Amino acid sequence: MSGYIAERAALGSEPLVVLRDDTGRRARIACHGAALIGFEVPRAGTLYDVASGYQDEPAIRARRGSHFAIMVPFAGRVGDGRYHFDGREHDLQPGARGAARGIMHGFVRDADFAIAELTADDSSASATLATSAIRPRPGYPFAIDLDVRFTLDAGGLGLAATMRNVGEDPAPCFFGWHPYFRVGDGKVDDWLLEIPAGTLVCTGPDLIPLPGRAAFVSLDRAPAFDFRRQRRISDSVLDTGYVDLDRDRDGCSRSRISHPGDGFGVVLWQERGATHAFTGDTLQQGARSAVALEPMECMADAFNRPEFGDAVRLEPGARRTFRCGVEIANG
Repeated sequence: MSGYIAERAALGSEPLVVLRDDTGRRARIACHGAALIGFEVPRAGTLYDVASGYQDEPAIRARRGSHFAIMVPFAGRVGDGRYHFDGREHDLQPGARGAARGIMHGFVRDADFAIAELTADDSSASATLATSAIRPRPGYPFAIDLDVRFTLDAGGLGLAATMRNVGEDPAPCFFGWHPYFRVGDGKVDDWLLEIPAGTLVCTGPDLIPLPGRAAFVSLDRAPAFDFRRQRRISDSVLDTGYVDLDRDRDGCSRSRISHPGDGFGVVLWQERGATHAFTGDTLQQGARSAVALEPMECMADAFNRPEFGDAVRLEPGARRTFRCGVEIANG
């Protein structure tokens, strides 16, 4: 009998996939938006859900706060909803004016992903969810196929997102994930946070990075945002990007939140890119009850940053994969 199971399920009328093992770990992923809605793991003799996900089908459809959103073809925000690519200006919100201009987090949060594959054996369980929802639209005349493979194994829960340019022209695209994690009840203030980054991304009031080099400040000069050494979140208000990530021996960067009482923690790993931290202060529901640690292939507004030109460019017929995931630390 296999130690891992991958199966179809449902929450009301919303189709899910479930990955689980014989220790009780269970990951539940909604096909709508490919959003993780729960990740239960052993803790002190019981099961604890580290995912601050959606609890019912109306919440999955409303997707307030973008909990565990898959963000493609861009993560974060695009300044003024406009960008240049290959010498052309594109407007993602034609006709919109003033405060109405504000696009973020890509185009697949409301896509119904198809279950492309479910597999399980003695070492892992995997589910691949796929969508062709990214097709030419105002401001984005490109076509991207996307599949996201979730894998539960001894190391935790991993994601491998593959973007394929199925159009006739080069396209800008990059991946991001918007997970919210919890390591205890109540507010995040007493939790410990670690982000192994050397540089803070500075933004304006619209959360768009400042122009040119002004966007980047060494954390040596920004101690209020410096979490290179694990410390209490306290009253820090974070909606903040970090780059120049340190890597471990396996080539991955790891950010951590943990509980000061028992040391239980969640580790977010990613193979490259930027990390965005959000303490949820502006959420209408559940403010400061979870921390979003967002692995992003590029930082916000990368479509408008010449230094990311090669990183976001995907040639016709080409594909690119970004990997990240969650590990659990038990004290």
